[in-house]
Amino acid sequence: MGMGAETRRLIAKRAAQEVTYGMMVNLGIGIPTLVADFIPPALDVMLHTENGILGMGGSPAPGKEDGNLSNAGGYPVSINTGASFFDSAEAFGMVRRGHLDLTILGALEVNGRGDIANWIVPGKRVPGMGGAIDLAQKAKKVIVLMSHTTKEGIPKILKECSLPLTVKEGAHMIITERAVMRIKNGELFLIEVMPGFSIEDVINSTEAKLNIELVGRGTS
Repeated sequence: MGMGAETRRLIAKRAAQEVTYGMMVNLGIGIPTLVADFIPPALDVMLHTENGILGMGGSPAPGKEDGNLSNAGGYPVSINTGASFFDSAEAFGMVRRGHLDLTILGALEVNGRGDIANWIVPGKRVPGMGGAIDLAQKAKKVIVLMSHTTKEGIPKILKECSLPLTVKEGAHMIITERAVMRIKNGELFLIEVMPGFSIEDVINSTEAKLNIELVGRGTS
């Protein structure tokens, strides 16, 4: 079974804790888009989108959607005071010049060194690689949000990725419904266990070698 809405929001809420004052942040399609709803306004964060917004807000209230305002995934968004608009070339220029403090993205697979595979499944049609490669290479910090296993229970945090790579050693942190993991010097460290799971649950569902360095026991 796939993750329910509350589980997805739990992951997004935990990821929002990694956002600090004044950051310029890009949120990828899927669970990462939910992070915008958990960033306190007082942090004065500027959310960036590949389709040309700097200063994006969270999801609009029902009935307040504007068909002209959407994130890169095509979902309605709100706009914060001081936001600016530009074309995709300018948006990617910001990414490629290294101006993003943080990108939060989804993935199909990640390995213990931080290699990310998130742009294609061989044999399936996709419209293109989008901004995945640029974002994963150029942001100062990269956080991956994903389910810990496939629907069949197969680990997605692997010794070696089987799918085509987006970037090598690009991920700094992985957050799933089971755990928060940090990648440091090419090694994977378990730093938090999410509510409802044990250390053993995480180890048994992770193929990559996992070092235990707990600093917390999940979010409230």
